[in-house]
This record gives sequence, C-alpha cells and structure tokens, in this order.
Amino acid sequence: MKTAWIFQGGWDGHEPRLVSRRFQRLLEKNGYKAEIFDTLDPMADLEALKALDLIVPCWTMGAIPSEYTKNVSLAVGAGVGLAGCHGGMCDSFRQDTQWQFITGGQWVSHPGGNGIHYTVNIRKGSSPIVEGLEDFEVDSEHYYLHVDPAIEVLATTRFPAVPYYHISNKPVDMPVAWTKFWGNGRVFYCSLGHHDDVFDRSPSAEILMERGLLWAGEGKAYAVAHGLTTDRFENTAKMY
Repeated sequence: MKTAWIFQGGWDGHEPRLVSRRFQRLLEKNGYKAEIFDTLDPMADLEALKALDLIVPCWTMGAIPSEYTKNVSLAVGAGVGLAGCHGGMCDSFRQDTQWQFITGGQWVSHPGGNGIHYTVNIRKGSSPIVEGLEDFEVDSEHYYLHVDPAIEVLATTRFPAVPYYHISNKPVDMPVAWTKFWGNGRVFYCSLGHHDDVFDRSPSAEILMERGLLWAGEGKAYAVAHGLTTDRFENTAKMY
C-alpha cells in the first residue's frame, strides 16, 4: 500500500483542516494510507520521509527549521512525491528560499482579493494529468506567483483581471498548475484552493488536484523500476 503524509497548519484562513481531509479522502479512494499531522516535527525523521510515496504540505506561511527542509529535499530527491495547492504549498515558509526552489514558485499577490471570476485555461497535451479536461471557470483568489522557469505548465489564467499596479505591464498568462522534478522526485502544484469549497464549485479543479497527487505519488515506484539513483545529486546536496 502506498503511503502519504499530509501536514496541515499555518494560517487558518485557507482552511487547512478541510483541505487536508479532502486530500486524505482522495488518496484513500485510490488505495493510499494517508496520515494527517498538525505539526511539522515528523519531518525530522529523514528515513521515515524516504519510506513514503508522497508528501502533501497544507501549511500557509509559518516557519520551518532548515533541517526539515533539507530532509524534504533529500526525500523528494530520492523519489518521494510532493504535491499541494494554493498557499498550502507555494505560500509556505516565506523566508525559506530552498522550499521555493523545490516547489517551483512563490505567491506574491492576489489582486482584488477573494471572489474574482476568472478562467482556468488547460494546456492540452501538456500532461496526462489534464487529459480530457476543458477550460473552466473559477470564483476565488486570482494568484500571482513568481515561478521557476523550469516548470512544466499544465494550466494558466490571464492577468490582469482587476485594476492594480501591474496593469501598466502587458497581459500575461500566469501558471495555475504545473509539474517539475526535484532529483528523482515528482512535484505537482495547483494554485486553486483558497477555500475548500472551490473544489466543489469547480469540479474540474478537484479532478486536476486528484490526478496531480497521484502523478506525484508514482515517482518513487518509477525511479525504483528504472534503476534511478541519487548518486549524481548527493555530493552537491552535502553543500547545503
């Protein structure tokens, strides 16, 4: 049986308990044993992290000890998946640039606040994760992120949607969902999820999230099956 650890906490406005329980249900429906923690302290155990198939952060802002970030980096680099949504993964631990490097992006603004109506545009053919999905509408926060140019973008949204200082620049297509790799590990992120009910009001958002969780969780088995090792990363990793 595949195993996942979900870490819930930080700012309560993102409803981490509701979102974590939703992700737990999605994973258990797909045969996972998914455990939820109210503390980051299990990240202190590197060998336990490496034994997982998937890590799901649902923790907005807050702080993380540097050794915990290092352990997540080593575990994901060895093949453990990492997947999350909204501020629970890409507005976590704002002072930790290594966390941002691993996850592929960082929230910087949501012009207009909550309740912005916008379209999520699926990049068809970008990944099996989005196969069969069509563009869909959302009423939620419109996330503006600074992103890693190495990410594989699966869905975007057009900015600006409301007048704000950035409107003086050209319109841009902001990533909403992406994948990337960290060593042998798979990373998935979706910026939707300000409140848990966005996944009910926009069912395609839940499908996208479920598929992303499962894709990330398959990376370890793939690495083992294909004999991928971490030798090429380890010497450099010791420097950090």
